[in-house]
Amino acid sequence: MIIGKVVGTVICTRKNSSLVGSKFLIIDPMEKMEIDGCDRIVAVDDVGAGIGELVLVATGSAARLGCGDPNSPVDACIVGIVDDPQKIVIVE
Repeated sequence: MIIGKVVGTVICTRKNSSLVGSKFLIIDPMEKMEIDGCDRIVAVDDVGAGIGELVLVATGSAARLGCGDPNSPVDACIVGIVDDPQKIVIVE
């Protein structure tokens, strides 16, 4: 699981049929990680998150299950909105 802040949206004019109706958001992870030279990720949002909110992001096969379709071409999915960010502790 990744905890991150929603910093933007992605607009797709064409997408896989299993993703029609889904919203895509840009996430800035709290714990910086570099994935293929980039430190932000795009995630499918099925919980109604908005820009500026802290969210929980599932990745890999957990993301596909979190979006409700185990065959969907999804690698990151927002599965929760963090209500109380003051209680988050990142252990290194």
